[in-house]
Amino acid sequence: MTALIGYQTALLARSQRWLPPFLLYAVLLAIGVQTGRPVLDSLGYAAAVLLPVTAWLVRICATQEPAAARAVVAAAAGPPRAHLAALGAAAVCATGLGVAGTAVVALVSTARSADDRTPVPLPEAVAAGLLAVAVCVLTGAAVGALCTRPLLHGRGWSLAATALAALLALVTTGSPAKHAVTALVTGSRTGSVRFAWPALAGALLLAAAAVAAACALTSRRGSAAPD
Repeated sequence: MTALIGYQTALLARSQRWLPPFLLYAVLLAIGVQTGRPVLDSLGYAAAVLLPVTAWLVRICATQEPAAARAVVAAAAGPPRAHLAALGAAAVCATGLGVAGTAVVALVSTARSADDRTPVPLPEAVAAGLLAVAVCVLTGAAVGALCTRPLLHGRGWSLAATALAALLALVTTGSPAKHAVTALVTGSRTGSVRFAWPALAGALLLAAAAVAAACALTSRRGSAAPD
């Protein structure tokens, strides 16, 4: 599996299709993360905007191979493993973006509460931010897995569904991503660091179910179906 993920990652890097989601994340960070802002608020924002970026990367990795190459890889490794490697490569790349974004936030933000009265322990805040990044990456991966092949092959429908599902995942009550981001923003009001462990557990279950469903359908609907 490591070799397959490496192959998908190298394919993504050479294709330069990673550039638009990377630029989107960088622009959103530049807009929403400002020097001197409370660190927990900025960490929550940085994690939240990573969710649609992850979903976009998943869709890119799931559709980046030419049909012939996809069929060869599926024949060699099996359609489910080949599709799982594509989803895994997207998640790895999104996690790297999230870690980099968290580092930027930690460098430019102020380790104090939203009212600037209470100091916030920076190492704990960064740890909580990374936890929120993991939750948003997992939730975004679930969204991407359910909104591209083999469940949706039409490009227009896939893009629309991805955008809508990513938005709902950020605002819907009960969403792991919303819970994790809310924990950071709420903690910023009092200067307390809150670790959203239940959100991580929920995101793991959601991602596992979505990826399992997508991989199971891959062999049934065909690995080389048009996108």
